[in-house]
This record gives sequence, structure tokens and C-alpha cells, in this order.
Amino acid sequence: MAKLAQGAKYRGSIHDFPDFDPSQDAEALYNAMKGFGSDKEAILDLITSRSNRQRQEICQNYKSLYGKDLIADLKYELTGKFERLIVGLMRPPAYSDAKEIKDAISGIGTDEKCLIEILASRTNEQIHQLVAAYKDAYERDLEADVIGDTSGHFQKMLVVLLQGTREEDDVVSEDLVQQDVQDLYEAGELKWGTDEAQFIYILGNRSKQHLRLVFDEYLKTTGKPIEASIRGELSGDFEKLMLAVVKCIRSTPEYFAERLFKAMKGLGTRDNTLIRIMVSRSELDMLDIREIFRTKYEKSLYSMIKNDTSGEYKKTLLKLCGGDDDAAGKFFPEAAQVAYQMWELSAVARVEVKGTVHPAGDFNPDADAKALRKAMKGLGTDEDTIIDIITHRSNAQRQQIRQTFKSHFGRDLMADLKSELSGDLARLILGLMMPPAHYDAKQLKKAMEGAGTDEKALIEILATRTNAEIRAINEAYKEDYHKSLEDALSSDTSGHFKRILISLATGNREEGGEDRDRAREDAQEIADTSSGDRSSLETRFMMILCTRSYQHLRRVFQEFVKMTNYDVEHTIKKEMSGDVRDVFVAIVQSVKNKPLFFADKLYKSMKGAGTEEKTLTRIMVSRSEIDLLNIRREFIEKYDKSLHQAIEGDTSGHFLKALLAVCGGED
Repeated sequence: MAKLAQGAKYRGSIHDFPDFDPSQDAEALYNAMKGFGSDKEAILDLITSRSNRQRQEICQNYKSLYGKDLIADLKYELTGKFERLIVGLMRPPAYSDAKEIKDAISGIGTDEKCLIEILASRTNEQIHQLVAAYKDAYERDLEADVIGDTSGHFQKMLVVLLQGTREEDDVVSEDLVQQDVQDLYEAGELKWGTDEAQFIYILGNRSKQHLRLVFDEYLKTTGKPIEASIRGELSGDFEKLMLAVVKCIRSTPEYFAERLFKAMKGLGTRDNTLIRIMVSRSELDMLDIREIFRTKYEKSLYSMIKNDTSGEYKKTLLKLCGGDDDAAGKFFPEAAQVAYQMWELSAVARVEVKGTVHPAGDFNPDADAKALRKAMKGLGTDEDTIIDIITHRSNAQRQQIRQTFKSHFGRDLMADLKSELSGDLARLILGLMMPPAHYDAKQLKKAMEGAGTDEKALIEILATRTNAEIRAINEAYKEDYHKSLEDALSSDTSGHFKRILISLATGNREEGGEDRDRAREDAQEIADTSSGDRSSLETRFMMILCTRSYQHLRRVFQEFVKMTNYDVEHTIKKEMSGDVRDVFVAIVQSVKNKPLFFADKLYKSMKGAGTEEKTLTRIMVSRSEIDLLNIRREFIEKYDKSLHQAIEGDTSGHFLKALLAVCGGED
């Protein structure tokens, strides 16, 4: 088992086997591989129930007894992913890391993600052992090989990490923390261009304890998390490496939980990543990774491996995982504390929201109106000009163009656009031309028109808009459809769902800060799921989720975790169903992180067969001047590809061109 720091608690999933007999184990493995075929079940059972130290003893005894190399025999007998996993377990940790890095830099191309994962996450001692193991195994210098295969600032940071000289003193100087915050700020945000050397020196050398305080102070000083500055100032593999370093400083288990999730989500599994992490963390922090995985992803690591892999490969991974956790939503006490800390961080974060569409600097409504008229006159339509003008003007400027167009030509620009454009492009361009409140009012009207109701659209709009936006929507709805929004909702929905939507549609959410005592009372009110019937529980949730301020609700959710060891979102999913569940989940997700809520919606609108163009259009139009830049950042963070790439892969023609213009850039 891995050596523990003094007073530390063992958090691995693999333990020393109590009645260990290396000769007996060597014989059992020899018999399992003897003759025709091999007993894979016996091999995986034995190897996953011994610690790495014990496996090394088995290797030595195998050679003594049979004059053969155990790893070579395993390679010969086993195949594919199962073979890679078992052989990985048989190597000492430093030699396993050395082999991964050798493979990452051998041949054509470099596996930068592997280099980043290993060098950003290992301790000084692990780095020193890795360098020595690489030298011993390959008779080559690791630093020289990394330099030969990488370049630029990425290379420089890798070399710094390879020194294994990060400070380890837990005593932190407040003056030095302030100095580092200032130096990082001046090296990035305040500088024309970026002083990468400062980022490399500070993030590559300071102790974890020191850097955690630097990150906290950086957020307080600049209103931005350090990650946002890194994304804005750095690029490419260097940016990815620095973000990985920051994640590992904050929480190494959380970094690996995220890597494991990304290795298994979507189509196909990144087996090399999955194997590397499950092998390397099995005797270090697998229990912490499991807890954080459940906290973040609402499912156990065990269940995700079970659903994503098969055969002996799956059985071995599940043994390394070390057990399934309780039903989704219930945390270990340690994981509840992680969730609590996540809320603590969100409570102090002052993330600046930014759109992607801005007012044109040299705006000339007269010239724009004439250019649009020309683009629609005569045979054919110049869609490129229409897209270029409308996607590069703010909504306020578009209203001026409408007015000027009518003054010049006596025509309604909206009517002309409607007759000249069609399909998805027409919906997008016409949506951009409407004032935001009138656009939302129209989307709500469409959601309630005809047979059936589009509950998802109703929820998405009413659960995410501010009081001012809701009040403007009410006025626009009355003006455009000569009926109150409340009356429309009343006649088209029913039961608790109707009451929740009407409550949201009043736009009377409190707007103050948090009240800790009241937050505890509110948390207690919704924590008691055993008293009363389902109707009473839904009413209690409605009274709190639909009326309290966002800032106050964040504190309520935090107190709820502390009180129950449950996340409020999981409780809603467990205790409620249908549209009531969906609207409450949307409110909670919006309170937690509104840009992430929309990033999820955009991702789901484009994944799988077919695209939900209406959802895609609605979000791109409605968030373009509010927080689409933040949504883009959440999208790439969660899904490992940019919103720009997702749109490019899922749409086409002029609709694609217009969406990319609204998206505002590739991340």
C-alpha cells in the first residue's frame, strides 16, 4: 500500500491481503495460465486483492519458482484492454507512470493529455521516483525526452514540474500571498499580452496551501476565479496544463473524478485514461474520488463503469473501484463536506456575466437599412449580408434599424425578412430582431398554442429570468396577445405545476442577500420529507424556491447538505415527478449556476440523432447579450469541446453561419 503521511487516513480501495503467501500466489497464477487458454477470473481475483507491494513479491517468487517473467507471461496470455489493465497493476507505480509517459512521447504525435495528467497531479516524491524509474527502465533522461517532444511555454512548465521542487511548507506568508496575487494580475489581466513566466514560476513552485490562499484572494481582488484568467490569457496545451495544475492544487481527487467522468461520457470510452487513473489512484485516494464523483455527477463511479465497460475488463475495474455507493443523492459524510465547500465557494464568487453580441462601434442605422433593403430586393436574397449586419448589432441597434427602414422605405423590415428567409435561419434572424421581452412572450405563446404544451420551453424561460425580465415579459405578452400571461398559463396548465409557473410569472422574487438563520429554517422546512403528503411537500418547496433571492437560496442549499447529507436537487428527483420535478430542478440548477444550466440545454439540443433547432435558437437568441460567453466557458469545461465545434458539427448552411456569428468565437 502507498506510504501515508503522519496522521493521514488511508483512502485507497486496495489493501494488503491479510494472509499473504507470495509463493502460493505465484503458483496459483502459473496454474491459471497453464495449458490451453487461461483462467482470467482467477487472475483478476488474485491481482486485484493484493497491494502493489505484494504484487512485486509475487513477481520475484514467480521468477524464482519457474524461471520466467510474470509480466511477460501475462502479456502473452491476455489481450486488449484487460491485458493493459492487469499489466499496469503489476508494475510499481513509478514504473507504471514512466511507461505511460514513454508511450505518450513515442512515435508520431504526442499524447499531451497524458503528460498533463501525470505531471500536474504527482507529488514531489512521486516525480522524483518517476524520473528515476524512467532512467532505469529506458536508460534515457526524462527531462531531455520531454524537451525533445514539446515546445514553448508548455514545455517550460513541464520542465518546472519535472524538477519536483514544489514548496511543501504549510506556513503561509500573507504578504507573499498578496504579492503573488498582484503579480498574477499584472502578468495577465492588466498587461497587454501575457507574462507567461510569472504564471509558470508561481503555479509551478509555490506550495498547495499557499496557492489555495492565492486563488481565494485572487477571486476577492479581481472578481474572477483564477481559471477564468488562465482561459482568457493563455491558450492551447499550455492553457490546459495550467488549468490542470490549478484543479490539482484545489483538489486532486476532484480533478481525477472529472477525468474519469469525461473518459466514460458520450459515445465510446477513453480506455487508456480510465485504466491509467484506476491503476494509479487505487492505493492513494480512490475513496475520495468516488465520493466527489457522486457529489458532482449524481451517480456512483461504480455504476458508470458497470454501464460503460464489459467482460473481465469491467470486473477488474469494479474491483479497483472498491464497491458501489448508496443510491444517487446520498453522500458519505466526507462528500457532503465537499458539497458544502462547493457552495461556500459559489457564495463568494462574483463571476462577471458577459454576452457575445455587442453594440457596433461605427453604427449607422441609415447605411444598415439601405444594405438590408438591397440584400432583399430583386431576384434572390443576399443571406450573407443579412446575417453579417443583424448578428453584429445589439438588440437596441436593431430596433433603430427597424425604425429607419420604415422611415426610408415605408416597409416593415420584419415582414420583408419573413418573406425572404425561411426555416431555421428565418426563426433565428427574426428572433434576433425582436426586443427580448417580446421574443420571450412569443416563445411562451408558442409553447401554449395548439394541441399539447411545450412544458420544457415554459420551464426554461420562467425558471431563469430575473424579476425585471419577467415584468417586461408580462407587459409584452399583454400588448401582443391582449391577454395576461397569468390567464394563459391558467388555461393551459394545471395542478401544482400551474401554481409554480404562476408564482414565477409574478416576478416577485426577493432580491436581497442571504439571511443565515432564515436559511437554516428554510432548509429545515424542505428537509422534512417524511411529514405530510406529496402535495404539502411540493407547496413547501414552491414557497421557498419561487420567492427567495438567488443569493439566499445558495445558502439554503448549503445548509440543506449540511443538515441531511443530501443535495437538494437529488431530493427533488427522488421525491417528485413529472413537470413539478422538472421545474424545481430547473430553478435549483439556475440558482447554482445559470450559465451551466443553459450549457446543458444547448448540449442536449445537439446530441444524438437530430437537433432541437427551436431550443438551440431560443437559447442563442435570448442569452446572446446576457451571458453567452459564460455559457461557452461552461460548455467547454463540462463537455470537452467548444460550443462553436458542437454547432459546426450539428447544423449547416446559412443557419450554421448565423449561429456561429452569435456564438462569437471558438474557445
